[in-house]
Amino acid sequence: MVDRIGLYGEIGGVAKRTGAPSSAARTAQGLSFDAVLRQEMQGVRLSAHAQERLKHSRIELTPEHMERLNGAVAKAAAKGARESLILLDDLALVVSVKNRTVITAIGPDRIKENVFTNIDSAVIG
Repeated sequence: MVDRIGLYGEIGGVAKRTGAPSSAARTAQGLSFDAVLRQEMQGVRLSAHAQERLKHSRIELTPEHMERLNGAVAKAAAKGARESLILLDDLALVVSVKNRTVITAIGPDRIKENVFTNIDSAVIG
């Protein structure tokens, strides 16, 4: 008798689909490893609130800013930070390091008026 395995394998007489990711390949949030990897490779995202704050302050983040921001978030993550204040030139960004998301942005016109709370680290980038 010739056994064919292909897309389906047989374990103990029961066919098991081998092409779909198993539940062991999923994280606690229900995302596959591949999805988490793609999310991490995309870099830092801007929340809708942060985008609005940047727009209101007429600030555009250049590719250089984004590269520096990604580097600062990577440094914060390496130190175990969760919520970080990142200072880029005259711009202050509060970032969720775990989610790699800018929560809010404060431009130079308002940076001196603020008290930053609920952060556990600061990175000067």
